[in-house]
Parts: sequence; C-alpha cells; structure tokens
Amino acid sequence: MNFLTRLHRFFPRLSTPKTMAFEESVSKLNPSIKDLVLSATKLNASLTGKSEQDQTEVVQWIEKVRQGDLVKLDNFKDLNSILVPRTYIATNYLTAADVALYGALHPIVSILQAPEYHSHPSLTRYFDHIQSTSPVRKAADASSTFTIVNFDLVNTPKIERTAEPPKKKEKKDKAAPAESTSTVPPEAVGTSAGDAPADGGKAQKKEKKEKKEKPAANPTNEGKKEGKKAAGGKAAAPAVDEGEPVPSMIDLRVGHILDVQKHPDADGLYIEQIDIGEETGPRTVVSGLVHYIPIEQMRDKYLVAVCNLKPANMRGVKSFAMVLCATSKDGKEAGIELIQPPANSKPGDRVYFEGAEFENATPLSQLNPKKKIFETIQPGFITLETKEAAWVNPVTGSTHKIRTKNGVCVAPTLVGASLS
Repeated sequence: MNFLTRLHRFFPRLSTPKTMAFEESVSKLNPSIKDLVLSATKLNASLTGKSEQDQTEVVQWIEKVRQGDLVKLDNFKDLNSILVPRTYIATNYLTAADVALYGALHPIVSILQAPEYHSHPSLTRYFDHIQSTSPVRKAADASSTFTIVNFDLVNTPKIERTAEPPKKKEKKDKAAPAESTSTVPPEAVGTSAGDAPADGGKAQKKEKKEKKEKPAANPTNEGKKEGKKAAGGKAAAPAVDEGEPVPSMIDLRVGHILDVQKHPDADGLYIEQIDIGEETGPRTVVSGLVHYIPIEQMRDKYLVAVCNLKPANMRGVKSFAMVLCATSKDGKEAGIELIQPPANSKPGDRVYFEGAEFENATPLSQLNPKKKIFETIQPGFITLETKEAAWVNPVTGSTHKIRTKNGVCVAPTLVGASLS
C-alpha cells in the first residue's frame, strides 16, 4: 500500500486541490519523516492547515524541508534567525510543516554538543517545544528513530555583554561649554578661576565619565553597594538596565489565582485573574497550561509570578505577567507544576534570590525584550534534589535559592526540572 493510498484511507473525504498538494508534498519526503508526518496527521487532521491560506503555507514549508538546504548545519544560523519571533514555522499553531521540520532536524540536533546548540537558542527552543507536543510525541514514540533529545540548560555558557557609552552623550560632552568657577576640580581649590590649570576642565570631565562608567561595567558590585545601603535602613537604588543580566533584574512576586477560565479561542490556554498585591486589582495572565495542569488544580492556587515582562497578546487577550512553572527534565509530557511559595505567603510578597548581591537589589520596572534578560538568566533556573527552586550561576556554579521572607519556593514533586 503506497503513501497516498494510506493517506486516503485515513482521510477519505480529503480530495480538494489543497489536500492533493499536501499529499504530493508529503509523499516526496524522506520515508521516516513521511511516516512521522502521516502518523501525526492521523492523530490531528488540523495539522494540514485550518484554512486554505494556512494549507498553502504548510505545503510551501514542507517543500522547503524536502529540498534540504533549510536543515543543513551550515544554515542553522539563518534558521535560528527565522525562528526568533516564531513558535511554529508556518502558522500560529502546530502543523505538519513543524512535524516535517522536526523530523529533518532530529538526526543533526540529536548529536550536537552543548556549545553547538547553545549557539542557536531559538532553534533549540523551537525543537524542544515541537518534540514535546502531544501529536509529535505520540507519533515519534511509535518509531525508534525520533527519540527525545535532552538539552543541558543548566550549564549554558555565559553571554558576554559590554555596555558602550551612548554616542549622543559623547557628542554632547564634546560640544558642552567650558565649566564655570563652581566646578573647578579639587586640585584647583583655593585659586581663582583664572589661576586654574588649563586642562582642569578636561581632567574633571574624564573623572566624571569614569565614575559614570564604573557601575555599568560591573553591575554586580553596584548590587553589593545597594545591598549595604538597604541593610543600613536606606532605600535601595533603582536597578540599572546596563551591563550583564543578573537575576535580581527579574521582578518575582507571590500571586493568588482568583479566577481561571479556558481561552475561548485557544484550546491550550488558560486566562487567569491573579492577585499580586497591587491596588489596581488583579492582573490578567494567559498561560499555556491546559494540557498539563487540570483547571481544578489551578483554582485558588498561590504561585510565583514574573511581573516585569513586556505585556503580550495571546490570541486576542493581553497577558500582563507569567506564571513560573517547573517542567520535568524528561519533557513537558512527563509533568509541569506550578512553583509554590512557602506557607503563609500573601499576594504581592517579594520573591528574591539568595545571595548578598541579589537579596536587596531592586528589579527593573520592565525587562527590555531586545536585551533578552529573562532568556539569558532562565537556563540557570532549576529545582534541586530537595525540590527547592533555585538559580545556578553558569559561571561560578554557585546556587541561589528562590525564596520569600517566609522560606524557599518549591515544586511539589519535580527534581532537576527547568523553570520558565
């Protein structure tokens, strides 16, 4: 029985030009990938595309996969760039194009060493997501070819970031008029403005510039200084969005789910109303947890919320925070759990990272998506053998537990899980 005969057996009513084009494109794929797509499509007929336009996109991407250039290791950089803004390759939901691309990538991605897949973060994130979806996992489990690929996210290498002085400010400094007598440098104190050294203004500008640049070049030291001030009873200085990302830039708070409903236009999304202790009332939060956590286990739950991500539209509903969850080291299908704050927690309680440089630091008001601060820090989020939530510094290997004033936050059962 050939492939087209089998496909018609599974979908006897599919005989439109669009479906015929789909059948033809899939029939040309590598046999193992073709069987994977066929099995997944049998489980979910909508993988061919929910509209004619989507069906056309799916066929076009399957053809690109078949041609082979898209999935060559030499072209991973380009594919990574394509996937930066995308969850799925052809549409805004899982399709056969994703199944085909996953199948074509698998033999290469499965043998990559950590430095290689770390250098293509969007591709790695995409691959890991697709391999964990229900239709793909069920279809792949029927074959010994497409096994789960585990990624080492704990030891993600440090991303070097350097803060360069703003060019506009430099131009402004060069064009600035001469300093008045009130800004005579210390070595000129006691002399008149006319007796001040000729290079006094330049020396002072250089000194001021160095003072401004030092905190940006070493934000960790700045955090320590802020911590000492806070310990002495003074308010901590606002966080600075410069230099290398640090965990204390992330605003974590205890939240309480007041209401949860399924998204009317997305099968996999919940819409929650979460109290995080703000006078303006609860925040609307959209979470992709329908297939992993029953709605009964979401109601009235206390959790940890990431509160300073940029608001995002999720199928027509704007989400103003993110629920922090633990995902099993064996993949999403093996379990996802809400990270739980300690007993006696209240909505709005501050959640922070242990360590002198983090405990008293002030988070940013909003994370800049372009700087990928959360994405840089997140690979270090894990649950320890004690199920306690923590961040492991990829450079020093030091462990910083995630806690409130009442104790450490935990996952109910998962050990060695990633947090996101």
